Amino acid sequence: MTAKILIVGCGAIGGLFASALSKVAEVTGFDANAEHVAAIQRDGLRVIGKSPRVARFEITGDIEALRGTRFDAILFLIKSKATAAALAQLRPVLSGNPVLVTLQNGMGNAEVLLDVPNAIVARGATMNAGRYVEPGVVENLIEGKTWIGRVWLGPERGTVADIAALGATLNEAGMATEIVADPMGAVWSKFVFNCVMNPLGALMMGDNAARHNSPEMRALIDDMAAECMAVIAALGGSFAFPPMEFVAKIRAGEVPLSKHAGSMALDIARGAPTEIDELTGFIVREGDRLGIAVPNCRTVYRLVKGLELASQARVANPR
Repeated sequence: MTAKILIVGCGAIGGLFASALSKVAEVTGFDANAEHVAAIQRDGLRVIGKSPRVARFEITGDIEALRGTRFDAILFLIKSKATAAALAQLRPVLSGNPVLVTLQNGMGNAEVLLDVPNAIVARGATMNAGRYVEPGVVENLIEGKTWIGRVWLGPERGTVADIAALGATLNEAGMATEIVADPMGAVWSKFVFNCVMNPLGALMMGDNAARHNSPEMRALIDDMAAECMAVIAALGGSFAFPPMEFVAKIRAGEVPLSKHAGSMALDIARGAPTEIDELTGFIVREGDRLGIAVPNCRTVYRLVKGLELASQARVANPR
């Protein structure tokens, strides 16, 4: 039986997953960007960059269009701040008990999904990277692995077998995916990387070379990573792979330096809210609670909060 999958948020990463899954599954997209929705409805979603393609799938921005629909899985690929609102919209209209999956950046998303009684909730991390270019177009920047596992927070619901079918579908679609019993090792590894590199990309105004070619920036990256890893260790977390492995490969010349400076830099450029509170802000809050000094993360967090306000003011009142 063909899997029925709802993708909540069809921007950069959501667009990559929707376009790949549409080859092997019955995909529906739900997105708040009316221009993006209209463009995909008219011309399909165009993916440029790596593995260029045009994908056609159902997509809507009208929650009522989903009423009574039964999905096997719902993938949340929106900004962390929007998770609770999106879930509140979806709960009254959907039928059945779909697996709820978050591959989002930042902490707090799985906890929001666990508020749905008896829901099977899965979380994971993906090393795929992309960017929203314009309505109907996303760019595929990095093709990487995805890890998904059942959430161990709160009451235990479901088993690994309940998400095996989703993993098989993703692999069939060409999205390399591993279903794991405990996803947190991969989640923590990707989380530390994002806590460090995303805000620094924003502060460097989207110039990726500036993050890597300055000795001072390299030192800041290392100091922030050490603080983040100390907090995660104190929380009892461990890492499935070295969080800064990709940075080490760039420094060693094993992978080329791209122009992509992270999603937070793109948010700042368009005056949109960032995920700084769910990323580096989490490290600051937990560091304070645990009595772990995180001076570098705290300063970067404060700088990005100011930059976020400045970028929103600039976009709202262009000179």
